[in-house]
Amino acid sequence: MKVYFIGAGPGDPELITVKGQRLIESCPVILYAGSLVPREIFACCEKDGENPAEIIIDTASIDLNEIIEHIKIAHKNNQDVARIHSGDPSVYGAIGEQIRRLQELDIDFEIIPGVTATSASAAWLGKELTLSGVSQSIIMTRYEGKTPFPERERLPALAQSGATLAIHLGVTRIHKIVEELIPHYGEDCPVAVCYRTSWPDQDKVVGTLKDIVEKVRHKKFTRTSLILVGHVLQTQIFDDSYLYDQDQAHVYRPKVKPKVARTVKR
Repeated sequence: MKVYFIGAGPGDPELITVKGQRLIESCPVILYAGSLVPREIFACCEKDGENPAEIIIDTASIDLNEIIEHIKIAHKNNQDVARIHSGDPSVYGAIGEQIRRLQELDIDFEIIPGVTATSASAAWLGKELTLSGVSQSIIMTRYEGKTPFPERERLPALAQSGATLAIHLGVTRIHKIVEELIPHYGEDCPVAVCYRTSWPDQDKVVGTLKDIVEKVRHKKFTRTSLILVGHVLQTQIFDDSYLYDQDQAHVYRPKVKPKVARTVKR
């Protein structure tokens, strides 16, 4: 018996790994994270599906102890569990406390990574988040609230790097975020706020640190929004990649004679 922590991706049911989908379809017990995971991902496992699961539980309304109790029952019955989380379970997936309990109970587990909201949002915006000479680092963080924050990880400290920022769970405090970032990035720094990326009702707004607060409030985004900050979102002035430099190509790619198409005589 094994518990599989599966990343379902940001919302689009097609943005899940082949391995993740295969395991969902094969596990008799499914525990999924409520409205954050599209039901289409496990539709084939429901009662009338092709590979119906024995138990499907929405964990949005139950606590950690109850989740572990369901896993303990599955363990007793030698049933694999698909524990489905949104995005990538290793990033703000709250799997650490679950894994700690499983280790105490000597229950085997495996993490199946998923597409992050950051990756999906960058794709939706049509942007690369690491441009040569502009930014080579992406900092994925969240704005401080109920979760304790070390001083070194507070936003002003992270902003000193000038790196591209992907800020989760902060849209309701967008005004505070802007106040803390302007001294480091400047008012003209581009910002994109992506709401429910890849879901049918996805929406986004693009602006600068100077006007993004007004634009977000106009859209009435209050949850499930990712804030991306950095000059990579707008600039067209950046160096070409070293990887594809004509003088360096031999370092990465062996020289191979091009294949010549043969003419077949009939």
